[in-house]
Amino acid sequence: MPDLTPKYQSQRVSYWFFLVASLLFVLQVVDGIIIAAQYIWPQLLMYLYPFNVGGEVHLNLLVFWLVLGFMGIVYYLVPEETGQEIWSTRLAYIQLGLLVLTGVAVLVGFIVPRYGLTWTEGREYIEAPRWADWLIAIGAVLFVVNVGLTVLRRIKPITATLGVLLTGIIGLAVVYLFGMRFFSNLTVDQFFWWWVVHLWVEGTWELIAAGVMAFILMRLTGVDRAVVEKWLYVEVALVLFTGILGTGHHYYWIGTPAYWLWVGGFFSAMEPVPIVLMVYDTLRYVRERRTEITNQVALHWTVGGVITHFFGAGVWGFSITLPQVNYWTHGTQLTPSHGHLAFFGAYATLVLMSIYTFLPEMRGLQRFGQRRGLTAFWVINVGMVGMVLMMAAAGIVQVYLERMLGIDHTTVVNQYLNFWLFWRLVFGVVMVAGVLIYLWDFFALALGTRAPVARPTEQRPAVA
Repeated sequence: MPDLTPKYQSQRVSYWFFLVASLLFVLQVVDGIIIAAQYIWPQLLMYLYPFNVGGEVHLNLLVFWLVLGFMGIVYYLVPEETGQEIWSTRLAYIQLGLLVLTGVAVLVGFIVPRYGLTWTEGREYIEAPRWADWLIAIGAVLFVVNVGLTVLRRIKPITATLGVLLTGIIGLAVVYLFGMRFFSNLTVDQFFWWWVVHLWVEGTWELIAAGVMAFILMRLTGVDRAVVEKWLYVEVALVLFTGILGTGHHYYWIGTPAYWLWVGGFFSAMEPVPIVLMVYDTLRYVRERRTEITNQVALHWTVGGVITHFFGAGVWGFSITLPQVNYWTHGTQLTPSHGHLAFFGAYATLVLMSIYTFLPEMRGLQRFGQRRGLTAFWVINVGMVGMVLMMAAAGIVQVYLERMLGIDHTTVVNQYLNFWLFWRLVFGVVMVAGVLIYLWDFFALALGTRAPVARPTEQRPAVA
């Protein structure tokens, strides 16, 4: 058990969310290596762990560890913003246990033989069976209730950071419900399916990301709250356009009116703008004030996340979502190239940035050894950027050979993409190495022998 001494005792629960998220992160990237290898050697583990199963596991692990990471962040951040302990740490642990057991059961169900049972719903990205959907929804409701009751008992007034965060948290639970109903009309079903697959991720998650980013910037740099929170209002306004209207770029193929092509293609590229401006404004403030930032690992993840978010969700997204371009690129390696960099920049870096900000605080460490953490940062980013560039190159080759010259897909994949997909595998191995270094550093920070720095204690209300 790590020696945790956070300002609010209930913040200890965040460690366990971070721990599970980190372990699942490792599993996800290892699974990704297997999938990448199967592109080059299709017979690899064909009967033991086929490609379609690996893809299901990869995507669900991604969502699973990110959501648990978000929840850990919120459980640390809300006491700071409300001046109040979490309403019930017991409920938080019950919620964590429920989600972990449900997630593990779903993942095992993807892998093991079904023996005639229908374990998945067959809807891409949200394959979890209906019973698991309900358990996940219950876990999300418990989360909203726990945070909501904490806010109702608050000592401090509600800030813009907390308000945006609460809006995102409620949306996290509500929007997921749209994926729990089937419609007999395929176009209508796909219409609402995209509400979960896109609007859940690029609407409600963006609000959570904005609130967390604002808090982290204030914590790391000491920047005035007014400097960062003004961009939160811009973020909320833009989410109404980019998060909702941006969903339209997915409607290209499902028979909806043509205006969605232009609306979705344009507004999708605007999503990262407020967060980019928030970080730029903060760093300009820090430079003018000449503020010393001691936690360089968290700062690297902050700046690196903004850059990869901007290029992954903004530049990469805009380059393939305009209807004239998407007509040619849809279903090629350009799509996962965009998806990997966008998810990594927008959310994975956010969780890692938060862990490197909050975990040293929980240990009472004002200064700590950062070489290993910085090494993990650079190795992970080199691996990710390398993979993204290799997938982009493979996608361009696909567009030319398949869509323009008319060569069949199987021939193109087997004969013309192996060079690029091999190097994607190489960079994937690099990223796995970086994630393992990160996990080593995580345990070193949590369980290390560094003596915590003494700080004054405060009397807090008893925790439920």
